[in-house]
Amino acid sequence: IVDRILNHDDEAIKKEFQKSYSHLVNLQNLFKLLSKKREKRGAIDFDSSETSIVFNDKGKIDFIKPIYRNEAHRIIEECMLSANVCAANYLLDNPGDGIYRNHETPSEEKLTNLRDFLLDFGLTLGGGSEPTVKDYGEILKKISNRPDAHLLQTVLLRSMQQAAYSSKNLGHFGLAYSAYTHFTSPIRRYPDLIVHRLIKSNLYNKKSPYAKVADLDSIAQYASTQERIADDYSRKVVNALKCHYLKHYLGQKHKAVIASVLPFGFFVQLDEIMVDGMVHISNLQDDY
Repeated sequence: IVDRILNHDDEAIKKEFQKSYSHLVNLQNLFKLLSKKREKRGAIDFDSSETSIVFNDKGKIDFIKPIYRNEAHRIIEECMLSANVCAANYLLDNPGDGIYRNHETPSEEKLTNLRDFLLDFGLTLGGGSEPTVKDYGEILKKISNRPDAHLLQTVLLRSMQQAAYSSKNLGHFGLAYSAYTHFTSPIRRYPDLIVHRLIKSNLYNKKSPYAKVADLDSIAQYASTQERIADDYSRKVVNALKCHYLKHYLGQKHKAVIASVLPFGFFVQLDEIMVDGMVHISNLQDDY
């Protein structure tokens, strides 16, 4: 509805929400300013093709559909990023304890592998041994209209470190922030709840609810570990459901994109069904 109000020149819906219209226009203008700042910083914005699973009444997959992000979604995203940065800066400006969401620069090994891979496609990553997020952005611009853009984006993404929680601020490489934390989802993520507690204790001049930094460091490490475990289990459940779903398509031919190549096979993404999987080298009969 917000996207329709702001961008579709729908007079009927503008009239229905006329009390909110001026506020939404102000928010849209703020979003445009924040987007320009993001572009100036060089923050990476991968054009990922996310999907949503629709289940039937038996708990099985009915169909899989793409998720389209309109401007309303992007406005919310920018507001959340700003809130997270504000919370991180508050923790830094008020000396005390904190939990930060860090995303470190790519490792030397990953950079070497990435550069070797890109050379085969006539591409080079700038920045030497310490590329900046803008160097990644330059490559993304160059490949945006190429037919193999998705493959190259995937490889660029996999060359990066995994984001993690820590009691020490190390900055966020991908978003190009000197400080970042998770603050916006305290009912869903435990680190966000910790950040809320730390900010509240500071605002009310109360002693930190955590006795020492070691306690926060232990919480941060535990949260990072549990996040990866949860992601792994989610992936396994979804993959099992997708295998069951694909039984309906056995024997059929579909267009697909090769997403990545490994010594033992390659990963493909089926265009119409929106499922990906691995083709093992032992299944290749007319190629190698």
